[in-house]
Amino acid sequence: MTGLEWPVALFLLVNLLAALIRAARGPTAADRMLVALLFGTTGVGILLLLAYAGGGPALVDAALTLALLAAIVGVAFAQRAWRRKGDDHDGSA
Repeated sequence: MTGLEWPVALFLLVNLLAALIRAARGPTAADRMLVALLFGTTGVGILLLLAYAGGGPALVDAALTLALLAAIVGVAFAQRAWRRKGDDHDGSA
């Protein structure tokens, strides 16, 4: 442990606050979705840094859960965004 975990985690938290401001001003849903994905990945980084600094394995589990949820949300948004209006693609012929 080098002692840099806490300052780096604080820096990432400040980046999340800047992203929150950007999300409030984002003109499109895609901009907001990118900020949500940034929240997921940065949150994972913060949790892993805190786990390494002495938080224990529970924070690693929380980080893995957050990473999984961020990936699912990204895929769901992409499917929703690319679906055309009026396109009933239910798989039947």
